[in-house]
Amino acid sequence: MRKIVYIIMGLMGLMGLMGCTETISDAKQEAAQPQIYPDYVGVTIPVNIAPLNFGMADEKALLVDAIIADRHGNTLHSQGDESVDFDLDDWHALLGQNPGDSLTVTVSAKYDDGWHTYRSFSLYVSPDSIDYGLCYRLIEPGYEVWSKMGIYERDLSTFDERALIENTQFEGCVNCHSFNRGNPADMSLHIRGPHGATLLRHNGQRSMVNGQWSMAAYNTKTPQTLGLCVYPYWHPSGRYIAYSTNTTRQLFHSADPNRIEVFDEASDIQVYDVEKNELLLSPLVKQDSVYETFPVFSADGRSIYFCAARDSSLFTLNSSLNNLHYNLCRIDFDPATGRYGDKIETIVDAAAAGKSISFPRPSYDGRFLCYTLSDYGQFSIWHHEADLWLLDLATGESRPMIEANSDDTESFHNWSANSRWLVLSSRRDDGLFTRPYFCHIDAQGTVTKAFMLPQRNPRRFYRDRFFSFNVPEFINGPTRFDSHQASRAINDEYRKNFGVSSSQP
Repeated sequence: MRKIVYIIMGLMGLMGLMGCTETISDAKQEAAQPQIYPDYVGVTIPVNIAPLNFGMADEKALLVDAIIADRHGNTLHSQGDESVDFDLDDWHALLGQNPGDSLTVTVSAKYDDGWHTYRSFSLYVSPDSIDYGLCYRLIEPGYEVWSKMGIYERDLSTFDERALIENTQFEGCVNCHSFNRGNPADMSLHIRGPHGATLLRHNGQRSMVNGQWSMAAYNTKTPQTLGLCVYPYWHPSGRYIAYSTNTTRQLFHSADPNRIEVFDEASDIQVYDVEKNELLLSPLVKQDSVYETFPVFSADGRSIYFCAARDSSLFTLNSSLNNLHYNLCRIDFDPATGRYGDKIETIVDAAAAGKSISFPRPSYDGRFLCYTLSDYGQFSIWHHEADLWLLDLATGESRPMIEANSDDTESFHNWSANSRWLVLSSRRDDGLFTRPYFCHIDAQGTVTKAFMLPQRNPRRFYRDRFFSFNVPEFINGPTRFDSHQASRAINDEYRKNFGVSSSQP
């Protein structure tokens, strides 16, 4: 018993030492604000975001110390060797007391020559909350073959992450996950490889089994279409999914900052009627002389935005891809009948400026549309010049999102359910890996500085994890995704075929 008491006392003493913080004394007062990683200086954050832990950018600091204070005298303190690690409950309590207000952050760092205290900076706490979580694909670097990858779900108010499905459960590649405005009950997930399929589950069918949404595996290729359906986007009603079908190729540059190109030799658009299991086609978005891709429904569901480039004899594998430019276009869509309009409207003529548009995403309140602008082509995720632009749908004016852009790639992006937050994919961290960033956009279109997805120990997390975050999508609740049910459907040979509506031209 005496030995047990000594052991317990020793452990308590060790825990006490581990919990100790060093007192800051004789600190040199620096006029500059701190250089921290990730760069959270002056950012606007959701009231329900996970703690913004950080370290010093130069990695030479022996200790880093941070005190966050509000104007009411409440404070939050953390000190660590690699990064600060704020208590989760205390962090949320402080943010919850200050929606619409600013917090002051004072950072000190200990180096070989002693402590340095830097000029304080502010964090603005937006009263606009962010969605429950984020869903993304984690993929290792590679071009010809795939290694380990999976679809993962992250709780944005904590650091909790879980795998929905990984390709260790089957042979193949997972991609093109999509939800209806973040509602995980309406989900589309594409599988490539020997067990290729599209998994669908739909809230309208009320297909709950043991608390999980049941799903079915589909073959989306039909004799009337180019190939498999990809790049899904749900209609707000949940009845339709807009897809494109793409004949895609890739090549590598021998000498170019953009090391790889992915391009289409043909592509069309179609809409899938979930209730009737039919593809709805139109010759206007199925032209041999035009490459149509990246379809998305408008906020009211009465039109489809998409990217389109006119085929040109100048564009061949023996000529420059610089001649391929995509415009932002729109066509009407009638949700009651499932019929397309009779004309295509060019919304943004990027080709006239020698530029190209990809990944259009309208805000769910119908106010804005965000798109990626690059020099050419439509697969901008490796284009270092790619930036985000914001289109005001009320005025028709576009402007670059200078506040959120960087000197490196900005590509795929999506809106939160309240249309106040945008998640964007960026390579600004190291030029190689794609990581999620967030920015706030208010009702007038004011954009804030983007900040990186928080991690408990951000430097160790992003340094040691050699994965890109691919296609980040907001979700408004846990997906309750049954990976065992999904893997059984994928590995099963049975596929339900998509039909094609006979009433469409």
